[in-house]
Order: sequence, then C-alpha cells, then structure tokens
Amino acid sequence: MAVGKRVAGALPLAGATAAAVALAGVAVFAVSHAGCSDTGRYVQHDGVVELVGSCLNPNDLPAAPTEPKLQDRKPAEPASNQVDRVNP
Repeated sequence: MAVGKRVAGALPLAGATAAAVALAGVAVFAVSHAGCSDTGRYVQHDGVVELVGSCLNPNDLPAAPTEPKLQDRKPAEPASNQVDRVNP
C-alpha cells in the first residue's frame, strides 16, 4: 500500500520532468536548425547599443507605438461614484 502511494506521488514529478526534457530538446533542435550562420553582435556607440549582423530583418519587426502629441491628449476626468451624486 505504501509503495503504491509513493508511485502515485512520483508520477506527476516524472511527467513534469519528461515534459521539461521534451521541450528542452525541441528548443535545442529549433535553434540548431534555424539556418542563420551570422549570430550578430551588439555594438555600443554614442550611448546607443545597436545589433550588428544576425539574420534579424528590421522590416519583419512591428512598428514601435507612437506617443500622442501633447495637443492631442485629453485631460483625465475625475472618478465619481454614487456618494458624489447625492445632494444633501
């Protein structure tokens, strides 16, 4: 009986370990077959860090969000609740 409880308690641990090993194997396989021979490097100049080389194409990246202009911003409205609406 005690052996059965130990086995039942170890099964979730064994399953999680097997899943972690499988995912790590898939990650290593994907990276090794990525098809990019230039790993790239980071270069710092004029206080800016820039990625030089690599297979990353800037056109594949999404555009950076833009901040609304100061004149386009609307002021925040104060929060109100039911207590604010009661007239004495």
